Amino acid sequence: MEEVLQSLGPDKRYADPSAPIHARLMAAGGALPLPPPQLAMVLFALTFDPETEVKDKANATLAALPDNVVSTVLQAEVHPGLLGLFAEQSADNLAHLELIALNPATSDATVCTLAAMPQSRMVDIIAQNQVRLLRCPELFEALSENPVMGQATIDRTLDFLGLPKRETDSLTETEDDPPVSDAPIAGIEISEEEFSDELVQELPEDAPKDEATSANICALIQNMTVIEKVKLARFGNGEARSLLVRDRNRMVASAAIRSPKITDNEVVQFAKSRALSDDVVRIISNTREWVKNYSVKLALVANPKTPTANAIKFLNTLTDRDLKTIMRSRDIPGQIVQTARRILIRKGKA
Repeated sequence: MEEVLQSLGPDKRYADPSAPIHARLMAAGGALPLPPPQLAMVLFALTFDPETEVKDKANATLAALPDNVVSTVLQAEVHPGLLGLFAEQSADNLAHLELIALNPATSDATVCTLAAMPQSRMVDIIAQNQVRLLRCPELFEALSENPVMGQATIDRTLDFLGLPKRETDSLTETEDDPPVSDAPIAGIEISEEEFSDELVQELPEDAPKDEATSANICALIQNMTVIEKVKLARFGNGEARSLLVRDRNRMVASAAIRSPKITDNEVVQFAKSRALSDDVVRIISNTREWVKNYSVKLALVANPKTPTANAIKFLNTLTDRDLKTIMRSRDIPGQIVQTARRILIRKGKA
């Protein structure tokens, strides 16, 4: 309580435990000639009062403050504890919670709590605060575990971490996707030296598989935080990427597929995989550089996780032989099979 009292400055006299209890009770009722931020701070200090009656009255007054008064307080430079208390009291008031998330005085712990809320606008607001992201790795954890975090927000966050996405196909890029930029990234400094050699050194593709090394790489990655995995996605070797791209965390998987070290052969194998997330397959199918590769397009057409519009577009570029194989397949979505048949019929090849 002493820290809160000291933050009141001259208004400390209204909440000082040594003041007469009747004076503190009057203050706890909000009967003070103070602007909203200072009034709220005094009430907050009184919630720590040694007298239960004073404490309860202060809590009740804070909870009953009008919305316009609370909004003013939430935009002021007040004690982080007061903003945390309002975050608890305003659990159903998204407008108030957004003001709390935007206030630089809000503690990182409170923002992490807000970042876990299933509110897409809240996630977007917090993800754009690069100052907090730099100083609070736990915020990455909270954001990346939130199921409502959109791919555009993931993209912006990864851009900030130095993992810009490749050029996308304008026909498939959504309105929410951020524009591709050549501007330098002013984000977290990442060095390859942060990781052990077995995580970053690339081995020849024909090198024999070392089960012990693979198990160790798997164990190292499993013990990493989300931000550490995202950093590794930038410098990790093929074995590390193959694990990261399958990570259940959407931000980690997206970072892995955007690795600047990824090879064409890896992309083909990932495009074939039905075990990868929809997000990863969608990123591959929307990346212009990769879908110029015939093998990637063929793999995507056969993958049921590929967006239907993309798969149909790729069908028109396949050979008659591959179209016939697709037409006979029982593992490919019916709409794709039927479209392949129509293309062959149109060509007189069915």
